[in-house]
Amino acid sequence: MPAPDQRPSATTTPPSNADARRDALDARVAGLVRDTVTGAPLVANRFRGAWAGTIGEGQVGETLRVAGWVHRRRDHGGLIFVDLRDRTGLLQVVFDPDTSGPEVFAAAERLRSEHVISVQGVLAARGAEHVNPRMETGAVELRVAEIDVLAEAETPPFAVDEDGDVDELLRLKRRVIDLRRERNRDALLLRSRIVREIRSALDEEGFLDIETPMLTRSTPEGARDFLVPSRLQPGSFYALPQSPQLFKQLFMIAGLERYYQIVRCFRDEDLRADRQPEFTQLDAELSFVDEDDVIAVFERVMARAFAAGGLDVAAPAWERMGYDEALLRFGNDRPDRRFGLEIQELSEALSTTEFKVFAGTLASGGVVRGINAGGLTVPRKQLDELTEIAKKAGAGGLVWGFVEEDGSWRSPIAKFLTPEEIEAIKGTLSASPGDLLLIVADKAPTAANVLGTLRLELADRFDLREDRNDVLWIVDFPMFEHDAGEDRWDAIHHPFTQPCAPGGAAVTADELRPGGTYGPGGAEGPGALHSRAYDLVVNGWEVGGGSIRVNRIEQQQAILELLGFTPDDAQERFGFLLDALKAGAPPHGGIAFGIDRLAALCAGRDSLRDVIAFPKTASGGDPLTGAPAPVDATQLRDVGLRSTVEAAPAG
Repeated sequence: MPAPDQRPSATTTPPSNADARRDALDARVAGLVRDTVTGAPLVANRFRGAWAGTIGEGQVGETLRVAGWVHRRRDHGGLIFVDLRDRTGLLQVVFDPDTSGPEVFAAAERLRSEHVISVQGVLAARGAEHVNPRMETGAVELRVAEIDVLAEAETPPFAVDEDGDVDELLRLKRRVIDLRRERNRDALLLRSRIVREIRSALDEEGFLDIETPMLTRSTPEGARDFLVPSRLQPGSFYALPQSPQLFKQLFMIAGLERYYQIVRCFRDEDLRADRQPEFTQLDAELSFVDEDDVIAVFERVMARAFAAGGLDVAAPAWERMGYDEALLRFGNDRPDRRFGLEIQELSEALSTTEFKVFAGTLASGGVVRGINAGGLTVPRKQLDELTEIAKKAGAGGLVWGFVEEDGSWRSPIAKFLTPEEIEAIKGTLSASPGDLLLIVADKAPTAANVLGTLRLELADRFDLREDRNDVLWIVDFPMFEHDAGEDRWDAIHHPFTQPCAPGGAAVTADELRPGGTYGPGGAEGPGALHSRAYDLVVNGWEVGGGSIRVNRIEQQQAILELLGFTPDDAQERFGFLLDALKAGAPPHGGIAFGIDRLAALCAGRDSLRDVIAFPKTASGGDPLTGAPAPVDATQLRDVGLRSTVEAAPAG
């Protein structure tokens, strides 16, 4: 064995060029998933008898066999050092011509990155001067006596042993190689750990794991369906489920009482960072419950899921906030409260203003609202950029101004306001010298959306978020919204959510029908109704949501009628549910959580694609398989179809 100074240093692995926050998150995830792999049982066979990443000093002197991929190979001082990788981590294996033998050493000389090998040897301590603290097995090495090269590999299109940036399209096209990288492997292991804990928690809560059909019928749930033509019934189509909503209600009516499923769902909608056309959710339903019961159960379940994912959150019970309050203070119904910049109402303070923009907005039923951005240094170029962002979010423009050291307000509109109005603005926004104030005048929904968008933009630009996790429930959603273009009412969640009056009072079927208090043309109208719905929001992400369902046939029929379904239409689309409701349905409610989003949140990833094994691109394509792709004309003919457009390339 060569002298110590001939051996490679433990610092041969170059430091990552990722920023400190990403490094810290990745280290946390790696630590969390360690027990997922170290605790995995392994039955010894001819390929291996131990996980590479689980071997430690307590096994020094033992003869061990391990198998995996060549992660890194180094020649040094007449020795060959290989970092062997399996799913549990790395182990350094050493080939010495004096002890391994000439045939084994010759085989080691031919090894290249990603070759698959099985090796056997005696485990030895490295010695204090050669310990690698960045490897879990860094205190030991396997001195190889036997090798079996199980498969050779071509040079990978990007390095597996480095964590540098790689073009995402290339990563997805060669996803098999990409998943060998530690960061991506750990994300999937963390996801598995979270799901395992959820299943365990639900089992302890008395839930039954029951599957629902993947081939079902199209029902309106807010997005386009993926359709599957039927060969046996030409001209008819199945739809892939957007959710198991109606089936889980049928389970409750059937008397199963507590159901859950980790289920695939499908929605044909435009994609963005937090959307995929197929996604996984935890779906659940309970009988004989109200909102408080559902929330209590799933606070217990999700507290365990968050803990499994390493997300440090406050212990339940979690705060609840009304929908209207969330929109007023934060501009959306998934508020991120880890930073300030809360929206303030200025309408009353400016109720007598003669400034035409404000006065005209208020006279037409709109609002004037603003945020105090504090002492942020925002040059004119960025103010112009913020103005463009406000316009894209729906505003006609953006009012801005700085509070000077003498208390005056430097703003393009200052000359149009009285000193009293300026003081009212400053007072309402709690402004101090140096603060930037941003104001929007518009209809209430637009003002909320614009200022909510600006809040998030400023938080991104100036890194305003505190290093903590914020969890809350959003409740008291409106039940219906009016589509002025179509002159119709739509359900904000879905038409099977139970409505209630403001304050929570029950609503009868008669009150929902035309002329009823909350029906079209009624004293209050559908827009006054709330829904018995609830969403769980974590760090500005909606991770789950659900509601108490309609369990009386008369009320369900009245809701469908209000939404524009004739009795025949309702029976055609939802007859199986309506017939079931006639059989007697218990009070019931449920919830669903996005597993992809939950895993991304816990892993600290911005995109769901980072925590999905084989994700789609922003255009819905799969670079790995080339899906979607044209099919043979015979296949189309078998299901009574023909294509009228030329297929676009996948990607």
